[in-house]
Amino acid sequence: MIFCDTSTIAKLYVPEAESASVRKRLEGEDVVFASGLARVELMGVFHRRLREKRWARADFQTAVRQFTSDDIGDFFTWLPLDNAIMDAAAKTYATLPDAVFLRSADCLHLMTALHHGIGEIHTHDARQSAAAAILGIKAISIT
Repeated sequence: MIFCDTSTIAKLYVPEAESASVRKRLEGEDVVFASGLARVELMGVFHRRLREKRWARADFQTAVRQFTSDDIGDFFTWLPLDNAIMDAAAKTYATLPDAVFLRSADCLHLMTALHHGIGEIHTHDARQSAAAAILGIKAISIT
């Protein structure tokens, strides 16, 4: 069992230095958990590459097809965002130290993990990793 954020899942579809390691690790897991938020964020990652002309339309469509195939094939187990997670995320900012940089979407990933009793998040986002540690979650980058 493994819980991943969007920065890790994206490496399955976007060729980056860690992509092969991420694919090997995730394919070796029985269950790959992720917040349902990652589905939307991943499409945003794909579209950004298209918009910034780092991908042609064909590359974009290939990534969408690959992700859709993985999604239909139940490669991922999506954990839904519910009111309890949203409430916990909102309340997190009231007690977060002043110097911590935590984007709202990253906070939702972290609160999803906590809500489901998952103490580790696989992420390649340095800011999210720093915030995770403060919230008692172990951040792991697959290399």
